Parts: sequence; C-alpha cells; structure tokens
Amino acid sequence: MVFVAGHFGEWLQGRVGPAAEVALITLACPVAGARAEIAASATLGLEQAEPLLDIARCRGFLRHLGLADALRIRLQADLPPGGGAGMSTASLVALARAAGAPEDRIAAACLAVEGATDPVMLPCPDAVLWAPRSARCLAGMPPPPAAEIVGGYWGPPCRTDPGDTAFPEIDDLVSAWATGPDLPEAARLAARSATRTTRSRGPKNDPTPAMARDLAALGWARAHTGPARALIFAPGQAPADAEDHLRRAGYTHILRFRTGGRA
Repeated sequence: MVFVAGHFGEWLQGRVGPAAEVALITLACPVAGARAEIAASATLGLEQAEPLLDIARCRGFLRHLGLADALRIRLQADLPPGGGAGMSTASLVALARAAGAPEDRIAAACLAVEGATDPVMLPCPDAVLWAPRSARCLAGMPPPPAAEIVGGYWGPPCRTDPGDTAFPEIDDLVSAWATGPDLPEAARLAARSATRTTRSRGPKNDPTPAMARDLAALGWARAHTGPARALIFAPGQAPADAEDHLRRAGYTHILRFRTGGRA
C-alpha cells in the first residue's frame, strides 16, 4: 500500500497579504496518514472503513489526473476525517501515487475535488506558506525547528468549508516565522495564531491553553478548522504522562510524535 503522511493542525493559519488570502504553515505529522491500494477491475469500486472519499469524488479525481477509473480502490486512514489532520487530502494523494499519477498534477487534482487542500503532497510540506484554496505555494519558509508534539482531538469532526475565509489576519506572524525562529519562539507564534482563531471562531471552552500551561509546554497549536490540538515541547521534554492528562480531559485519538528539524 502507498502511505502518505498527514499533518496535525497548523503552526499558523489566517489571512495574509492585500488580498487577505487564506494561508497556512502546516504542522507535519509523520506517524499518521492514509494508505491506498489499487487493483484492476471492470468497474470502479471503493473499500474503506472511514468515510474518506466517495465513488463520485474518486471518479472525478482520476479523470482530473487523466487516469482510467476501472479500479478497485482500498483506503485506510490512521485518524478520522474532519479532524484537521489532512486525512482526506492524504487519501487522495495516496490514491494518485498508487495509480501512477504524475506528481506535478496531484495538487491541482486535489483542489478540483476538494476545493481546499493541504500541502501533504509536497516533499517538505511544512517549509512553505501554502494557500489551501488555490493549492499553491505563496512563499518558501524556513522549516520549523525540531519539536515533540503530544496531541489529540478535542471536539467533534468539522470538515473544511472551501468558502470559509473568516480567519484572523496573520501577516505579523508570518513575517516573524520567516526569520527562522527557534523552538520557544515558534511555539509562541503558533499559540498566538491558535488563540486568534479561537477568539474569533471558538470553541470558547477549549482546554488546550490551560493544558499547555499545566504541562509546561512551550506553546500549543490547533487545527484552525477541526478538533486536532497539539502541545509543543522540546524533543525529549514532554512529560511521560502527558497522554494521560489529555485523556482525562476528554481528548481522543491521542498521539505523540516528532516533527520539524533543520539541517
């Protein structure tokens, strides 16, 4: 099976530039993603445990890629869709690669069937300022510093609405990120972005900021749509019982992983 890693919310997300375009810097998650396997078939068929894609979307996606749709498709995802972890985009990218699609056509095909897409098809998805509503890189960015993440889902699934542009302005945060901040500063920037979105979009009862303080995290990040929440620590510094704290507070789909890093 072909595996494509997802993400776990964003370091930053909001509106940027004179056009107030929605843009983000993704928080890459190498340990959770989607898998696709295909086989020749007389008709298009789809097998999946979670509702990642549907037949119509698979057919349209394959046609955008210029591929035949006489396939039996099997999809698996490590996390539920609608969580802000990129499972639907990762499923599409995994399907495209399993079917042998040209890499340079994948992002546009994802956009055509999703309307908003994560940069998980890129070789370094967290080293760009990405415009999800147009599937394009607005600027190269320094990759985030190495970090350890402990996170989970807080709240119900929330699928991204491609027409939703009601996000705070983050030009100042992007300018600060472009200088290549160290991990404490990167965590502070992520927390500022997350706080702006929570203030304007909710939820009002999000326990993640208090959890970050209680566990002495450097900061926290969130899916700016979706329930994924991430506590940011220096590598090796996350408390051994951090997952237990999240579980008791009602988080689900809890995981720990390393992300970022600069050569």
